[in-house]
Amino acid sequence: MPTKCIAYLRVSTDQQADKGVSLDAQRAKAEAYAQLYDLTLVEVIVDAGVSAKTLDRPGLQKALAMLRSGEAQALLVAKLDRLTRSVVHLGELVDDYFSEGKSALLSVGEQIDTRSAAGRLVLNILASVSQWEREAIGERTATAMRHKASQGEYCGGRAPFGYRVAPDGERLESEPAEQIAIELAKKMRGEQRSLRDVAQVLELAGIRSRTGKVFAPVQIARMVEHVAY
Repeated sequence: MPTKCIAYLRVSTDQQADKGVSLDAQRAKAEAYAQLYDLTLVEVIVDAGVSAKTLDRPGLQKALAMLRSGEAQALLVAKLDRLTRSVVHLGELVDDYFSEGKSALLSVGEQIDTRSAAGRLVLNILASVSQWEREAIGERTATAMRHKASQGEYCGGRAPFGYRVAPDGERLESEPAEQIAIELAKKMRGEQRSLRDVAQVLELAGIRSRTGKVFAPVQIARMVEHVAY
């Protein structure tokens, strides 16, 4: 007897249409997979323009509710990251819905079928590797950004206190008036003055933050210790 299955499709932005994960592409893959493996698609559920950062998505919650009620025995996705990009969330879904004796999770891209022990093992391994890869990329990006900052290169966002974005938009240049405050703060810290003392002296000198407020101790610390300075 064919397994009743729900196809779940998701895109976070319209730009993803060029990356092989558009709604039409996902639907075609799901339908072809269902036909090949004798699955009965009882419904195709879509979350359009929704991030995978949370499981609280209307379409996904509807699909999970259908699994709980027994309207379907499996959830089919074109690729695992359409379901979630988080190992923590994936673990929750596996424990609650896709562990042995519960509903099945099927993925076209990774050829995952949790109806078998081997399928569940592959799912867990792929999820762990994917999480490691994202964290490694994040670490490399952070290191590169710190290096750019140490070279005086602009890394995007608002320029730190003491600097302004150069006309070319690609680097930082000194803001003379704010540099005076930085040098004064550095001098006092060199004299072992506390961060709070430094903030009070700057206030007495009429020097405030860009928002017009008194500097907080943590802002003084960034001012005198951060690599960008």
